[in-house]
Amino acid sequence: MAAFAHLRHLNQLHDRLTAAVLAEGFLYNGEQVSLLARPRGIFKPKQMSSLLSIRTAIPRPGRKVWYDDQREVHRQIFQGDDTVDYAFQGDDPEAPDNRLLRDAMQRRLPIIYFLGVGPAIYQAVFPVFIVGWDAQALKVQLAFTASDADIASVPQTVIERRYALRSVKQRLHQGEFREAVMAAYKGRCAITRLPESRLLNAAHIIADGDEAFGQPIVQNGILLSKLHHAAFDRHLIGIDADYHLHVSKRLLMQKDGPMLEALKTLHGATLTPPPREQDRPDQDRLAQRFQDFRRAG
Repeated sequence: MAAFAHLRHLNQLHDRLTAAVLAEGFLYNGEQVSLLARPRGIFKPKQMSSLLSIRTAIPRPGRKVWYDDQREVHRQIFQGDDTVDYAFQGDDPEAPDNRLLRDAMQRRLPIIYFLGVGPAIYQAVFPVFIVGWDAQALKVQLAFTASDADIASVPQTVIERRYALRSVKQRLHQGEFREAVMAAYKGRCAITRLPESRLLNAAHIIADGDEAFGQPIVQNGILLSKLHHAAFDRHLIGIDADYHLHVSKRLLMQKDGPMLEALKTLHGATLTPPPREQDRPDQDRLAQRFQDFRRAG
């Protein structure tokens, strides 16, 4: 419970949970307790007799992918499976790490799942329960819960598990999309060049509710400061297919302080796209979104 409380606090302090932030651990009864172990994915702190966390990492480009579940778990979540798989450590079901997984299942212990959304960047999903242990397939099955306050109830039905999965799916979608767009734009706002990650959002060009064009891909995203993201979403700022910025008449006609004047100076400016051509905003999507801007104006 102390670990869960610490993670809730970290989520309030940070816009992303990095390996460095998690490596600091948390203080409990005067001792520093680790949250995870590197490079191992199954972790029991020395202060505990049972499992605390498991981890699925996203490797850096060019690094080896050790387990298929590094990709498979994301597919299972987005596909809507009611449970997801987590691979054993090695191929011996009786290895100490794998016995920890079995013990957590038998005792119905709530654990933390550090789910990678980018290299050394994680979503902390908790509490998670191990609901299956398969010695032949060398994997366990994990079930999510609908609330991080619900640490006692193992979700029993498919309906319960799929309901909880929707929240995890949304967070994973947002996390992966944001990290991909952040990397493409080198961590700088495409309009102001602001480099502070906690003030930046990955804006969708076409909303993710649009099945045809709203996919969470880099070409459907633009890295914007929170202010410019809000203005873009409300059609107060438009971006045409040639990356030119347009400010709505509503803003241009107002006179109310330096912040507004700074927004008005964007009219006619040009967006700074990602350096890699394949990461640049899709021009067809921009054209479609710009028509919405014009209609809103």
